[in-house]
Amino acid sequence: MERREFLGKSLAGGTALVVLSQVGEAAAASVKDAPQVPSFEMEEVTIAELQKGMESGKWTARAITEAYLERIGQIDRQGPALHSVIETNPDALQIAEELDGERRTGKVRGPMHGIPVLLKDNIDTHDRMTTTAGSLALEGSIPPIDSGVARRLRVAGAVLLGKANLSEWANIRSNHSSSGWSARGGQCRNPYVLDRNPCGSSSGSGAATAANLCAVSIGTETDGSIVCPSNACGLVGLKPTVGFVPGNGIIPISHSQDTAGPMTRTASDAAIVLSAIGSRGRNNAFIDYTKDFDLNGLKGARLGVLRSEFGFNPKVDKVLEAALEDLKRLGAELVDPVTLPTDREIGRNELTVLLYELKADLNAYLAALGPGAPVKSLKEVIEFNEKNAEREMPWFGQDLFLEAEKKGPLTDKAYRDALKKNLRATRDKGIDATMKKHRLDAILAPTGGPAWTTDWANGDHFGGGSSSPAAIAGYPNITVPAGFVHGLPVGLSFFGRAWSEPVLLRLAYAFEQKTKHRKPPKFLPTLSK
Repeated sequence: MERREFLGKSLAGGTALVVLSQVGEAAAASVKDAPQVPSFEMEEVTIAELQKGMESGKWTARAITEAYLERIGQIDRQGPALHSVIETNPDALQIAEELDGERRTGKVRGPMHGIPVLLKDNIDTHDRMTTTAGSLALEGSIPPIDSGVARRLRVAGAVLLGKANLSEWANIRSNHSSSGWSARGGQCRNPYVLDRNPCGSSSGSGAATAANLCAVSIGTETDGSIVCPSNACGLVGLKPTVGFVPGNGIIPISHSQDTAGPMTRTASDAAIVLSAIGSRGRNNAFIDYTKDFDLNGLKGARLGVLRSEFGFNPKVDKVLEAALEDLKRLGAELVDPVTLPTDREIGRNELTVLLYELKADLNAYLAALGPGAPVKSLKEVIEFNEKNAEREMPWFGQDLFLEAEKKGPLTDKAYRDALKKNLRATRDKGIDATMKKHRLDAILAPTGGPAWTTDWANGDHFGGGSSSPAAIAGYPNITVPAGFVHGLPVGLSFFGRAWSEPVLLRLAYAFEQKTKHRKPPKFLPTLSK
């Protein structure tokens, strides 16, 4: 199954089983004798716990930052060698010290003050770190200004710890890619089972957060790239409504679907990060998205079960059926089943939209880097890859880049028709209509299957996933751990209307706190009986 066929798979009602393949010999050899991972004082620590530690004097922002940098050195660069972090911030300790100084004077900017955050390497920072989307074509590129996300994190007092590895160019280069691979960062590994894939494209953000290499991370999603790695790495991942989080300064695929969002170990942490980077209240005031959290938050909630997304893996179905029973036990009212449009044309139209917008949006981004940019257009990126094929394309090519380069301007009728049809199908006739008809608070579906074995020769082996309806509509989607299949995490997704992030966070928090499915990874070399 090709990558963009997967994007439309949930809409087409696909039921393919997860296909497992053998990892490449080099990868197998490198994980066969994985060493023991050292214990970590801050394993599974939350933002609230870090704040309490700094308030009491147990920790400082510098000490916390040092601990995470040491952890990255121990298990990302050595040991299990997760390859989840492309580079660390050479100024991280200085930033942390400055924030400690502010705290000593009584100035605490908020819940993110002194909290180390990893950013996916397609999110611009104007500092001594580069922003490259994992590509050698942008090696050394320092954007002229911070992205909106980075700027808001700095204002909130976060420590920008480093840049996370990703599927190169956010997984839009080829239909046959291996998720989590980039020319700069190599192959990112899943910390639960090292020869398994962390899913993409926010693979490094997912693996690093799951492995406690940072307090929290930021990923980006076009279709599945926050929720899929969060599913595969046992995290809470929130893909916000498009426009909820500033989109400027993110290496783009699609302005109609791209968004940044938090990837965290708890729903509370996701809400705190969203408060820092998301939409603001009057006078640009922070909104506390944890204020309505309630352990009984599922009581009386009406939730629609999207049965068309079940059936791709019987073991995932078993986990999700148990989750549905938990939801009912916790007071939710299930409307089972509900339906959404499943026309295969939606998936084809999505790819059309993405290719048109990729060419237009990436050309605009590269032009904004200024005259010193290493490459200045998609055409130049394609040419760079061809000239450096041994390093850039050892495992897969750039077929999607080539297709995108052939597209015309955004005034083309083919583009405008595809976008219009898909928004109508996923919004007016889809999520909005279904939620209105059944008076729903959210729609439920399995986020995806257990992580597949990384396979450089054949590419990814997606089984199933439910990200497409919310992704194409530009609506919010949150995944929360729901259980395990052979020790590999699987998640439950809640998605709904535009701007319903507070509702989805409240539901996810109540489910998470009452079920407690999140468990830290064990860094197993491979699955065993």
